[in-house]
Amino acid sequence: MTSVWLRYLTGADIDSLGVTEADIVGAVEDVLGDHGRGQVVFEPRTHLVPDNGGKGHFNILRGHLSAKQVSGVKVVGDFVGNFERGLPSEMALILLLDPDTGMPRAIVDGTMITEARTGAMTAVGAKYLARPDSRVLGHIGARGTAWWNVVLLDSLFDFAEIRVTSKRPESREDFGRRLSERLGKDVRVCATAEETLDGADIQVEASRLVEPEPLVRREFLRPGTFLVPYGTISALELTLLDDVDKVVVDDWRESQSGNPRFGALRPQLNAGLLTADGVHAEIGDIVAGKKPGREHDAERILFWHRGLSTTDVAVANMILARAEASGVGTMLPYR
Repeated sequence: MTSVWLRYLTGADIDSLGVTEADIVGAVEDVLGDHGRGQVVFEPRTHLVPDNGGKGHFNILRGHLSAKQVSGVKVVGDFVGNFERGLPSEMALILLLDPDTGMPRAIVDGTMITEARTGAMTAVGAKYLARPDSRVLGHIGARGTAWWNVVLLDSLFDFAEIRVTSKRPESREDFGRRLSERLGKDVRVCATAEETLDGADIQVEASRLVEPEPLVRREFLRPGTFLVPYGTISALELTLLDDVDKVVVDDWRESQSGNPRFGALRPQLNAGLLTADGVHAEIGDIVAGKKPGREHDAERILFWHRGLSTTDVAVANMILARAEASGVGTMLPYR
């Protein structure tokens, strides 16, 4: 019988490959175009909620990229209190598979990939939906994907002002300091959501709430605002959509899937305030050129992304190709 080996890539292996911000954004933008052209197989996410006293849950995401002939499954935990143990809130593993034989090709540390592809989704959404002259970023949240949101957005817009906040003062102060060092510009650390968001051109809500709380309010959405809310538990004022001109999602089916508690706009969905008729487009249709993105400067646009398995597979597959070319990783015998 033919022996089968697979490559195991740790976080340190991935760090050694020199993957750039442009590489990650490019991989995500490319696969979003594939979505719009119908060149992916995208399965609904499922949740596994252990009997652990509410400490956290797991998300299981599955997808296939037809153009690149790779399939993948990601298991990622969402454990808000992990910071108390010095651990990331979201830790993940991605299994890449050969769709012709079912053979496993690689096991990849998906923790950085989860954070980076989420930030890249925010950045690609802004590329098509924010005003090109956006100068002020307001960001709620300081852990996990927050870093990549700010860094990748700034790589596209070179903001004149960046404002950040989070629930814990020590967390937001450290976040602002690290961002300032990384970006080479001042980052304003704010005490409240209002101070952070009000008047910002691009607004990102990546909070880690345990119960819904209206941190993002209607009056913060000035003409021309681009808003990206994607906290697991909603941080939006229930009637906020009354002041939004366009709603864009990553995938409408995915917006409705999973536990009805989870998702930034699930209260609006559950109350019938967001329906299919109220969604302008999926982001893949915009990237593929099938539907328009921003059409005038005054539009207030909301982009809700819950996380596409295909973006995980695309970034992991790009990293695997780099690793194979460089001989990076540990080869493991499968059988």
